Parts: sequence; C-alpha cells; structure tokens
Amino acid sequence: MTELFLTLFSAALINNLVLHWPLGVDPLLAADGRRQVHALGLATTGLMLAVGTLGYLLDHWLLVPTQLTALRLLVWLSLSVLLIGPLLRALARWLPAWPFDGLWPLLLGNAGVLGITLLNGEDDSGLGHAVALGLGGGLGFWLVLGLFEDLRQRTLTHPVALPFRGLPIQLISAGLMAVAFLGLRGLVKS
Repeated sequence: MTELFLTLFSAALINNLVLHWPLGVDPLLAADGRRQVHALGLATTGLMLAVGTLGYLLDHWLLVPTQLTALRLLVWLSLSVLLIGPLLRALARWLPAWPFDGLWPLLLGNAGVLGITLLNGEDDSGLGHAVALGLGGGLGFWLVLGLFEDLRQRTLTHPVALPFRGLPIQLISAGLMAVAFLGLRGLVKS
C-alpha cells in the first residue's frame, strides 16, 4: 500500500509528466480560462487513468502472450483515440456546466497520455502500480495546469517587459515551476 501511495505521489509531484518530462506541454499552453483548465484537467486525468489501466491490461493479457509487443505503440495510440470521445461525452453528461466540447484536439495531442502507457510498459510492477501511475500522472497534470493558469492571469495583470509578454514569460514561468517541483525530489528516498 505504501508503494502505491509513493507511486501516486511521485507521479503527481516529483516526476511530473509536464515539468520533469516535457510531455503534455501543448495543452498547457493552449488552455484558456479557469473553467476550461479544470475541464481539461479532469478529462486528462480520466483519460490517463483509463488508457494507463487498459493499456497495461491489453499489453499483459494480449500483446505479451502472443509475442506482439512490437505493436504496443499502435495499440496504445488507438486505445487513446478511441477513448477520448466516450470519455468527453460521459463527463459532459456528468458535469453539464463545464466546457468539455472543445477539448478533443487538446486530449488527442497530449503526449502525457501516451507517456503513462509507455512508463507502464517499461516498468512491470503490476496493475496497482499502473492505476496509481495513471491517476498520479493525471492529477499532477491537473495541478500544473491550474498553477500555470494562475501564473498566466498574474502576468496579464502585472506589468511585464515588452520582450517577455506572452509566450516567453509563460515558458520562463514553466521553467521556474519545474525548478520548484524539482525541490520535492529529496522527500522520497528509494
């Protein structure tokens, strides 16, 4: 149980997919508005959890026994694309006030979803680890997305030098957030 909690904590904060590995940076820079940020965070968390878990199960129950591991990337990408539509429809039914309608391209281009499945395929630690990694990766993405939106709003209301306005200050902010999250590495000793 402790190992699953540490995997969840590590995926969310220490080995964050956006800050530690630059996976999922495109949706981070494209999301606009507090409501869309939280809708994207929830949808990405659900997609990472579903694709990470189902990808692990498909890999260990279908691809490895039939020695078709060369098809992993194709299967995982197809699984990700097939789950986006039903997930967004289910979330839109569950939370009708949230703006889930324009998130399909942002979820499709999120390399963090594929990153979760690749990490699960590389490190065979069991189904519990795959679920914890998917949930932790999604929650970490949502956390960084929320913090980055707050930073973006602060840079809009405060004076920023002309050469740094827009994308340059956003990239500098993302780098500083990565350094701040890097400080959490010393919390967990292996």
